[in-house]
Amino acid sequence: MSNDLMSISRRNMLMGGAAAGALGLIRPDAAFARAPMIGTPAPYFYRFKLGDAEATIVSDGTLPLGDPATNFTGLTPAEMNRQLTDNFLPTSNAVLEQNILILNTGDRLVLFDTGMGISKLFGPSTGKLLQTMKQAGIDPKDIDAVVMSHAHVDHCGGCVAQDGSRYFPNAQYYISQIDFDFWTDEKNLNGPLKAFVEVARHNLLPNRDRMVFFRDGQEFLPGIQAISAPGHTAGHTIFMIQSGGKQLCYIGDLTHHPVLLMEKPLTEFAYDSDPKQSAQTRVKMLTTLAANRTPILAYHFAWPGIGHVAKVGEGFRYFPQGMVMEM
Repeated sequence: MSNDLMSISRRNMLMGGAAAGALGLIRPDAAFARAPMIGTPAPYFYRFKLGDAEATIVSDGTLPLGDPATNFTGLTPAEMNRQLTDNFLPTSNAVLEQNILILNTGDRLVLFDTGMGISKLFGPSTGKLLQTMKQAGIDPKDIDAVVMSHAHVDHCGGCVAQDGSRYFPNAQYYISQIDFDFWTDEKNLNGPLKAFVEVARHNLLPNRDRMVFFRDGQEFLPGIQAISAPGHTAGHTIFMIQSGGKQLCYIGDLTHHPVLLMEKPLTEFAYDSDPKQSAQTRVKMLTTLAANRTPILAYHFAWPGIGHVAKVGEGFRYFPQGMVMEM
């Protein structure tokens, strides 16, 4: 084809397109494959290899605490706002996650903490554990061991259904005896802890015949060692997990917030039984974890809660880890 014919062909094509546009046959802003909004989040689980074990993190949903100033004390309003703003966090509502670890060692399926269960003390966004376990393809009947860091409502609340049946019918339950005894004591039903004690009694007492009490430093399940970390509750415990030469420390409620209890770790938290002891425990444990570069899983940090802590001045900084197939 000659250059003259090619020029005429292109000119005719352009003129034809313009005419089609003028007639409304072609709309440059048209969306021909318009899809509806789905409106549901991604499945709330994350799976990876930890040495010879398989770890899955599922969620019990977000837990909104409300005004940070009423929950974290010892900081001036200006300092609290600076810390939150510098880290792109809201200043009006401290929203925590509930990251629940399920560890398959090959011999056992171990669940660490159970979330809020049926309790709505912190609103409707909690109580998602069974739903997210289903998303992850894990049957509650397959859980062999339920390990609890302490007996607060958001850690032991998901053991027993409203009708008294067990969510994990084939599991043994592991907790510190001091926490079990305190939070199930009916004498504590008459004080300000009533709501927490009611939840603990509903979830722990029906499992008393299956309860195993671990001791500080004890490897109570293969590769899982209990480390006493008191202050948040008297029996609060963190767990060092080892498999195939890899380590992960599940820190429970050693620190609830990746900024407000880290930059200045002597900041106190309203839900601590002994805030000053809790702060000292936090500094001691985080110092060791930072020095050893041990990966951590924090129950309340942003999903999925895995990362490292580093010493920065008199405080600490949390470095979240991206999702990986193997640690």
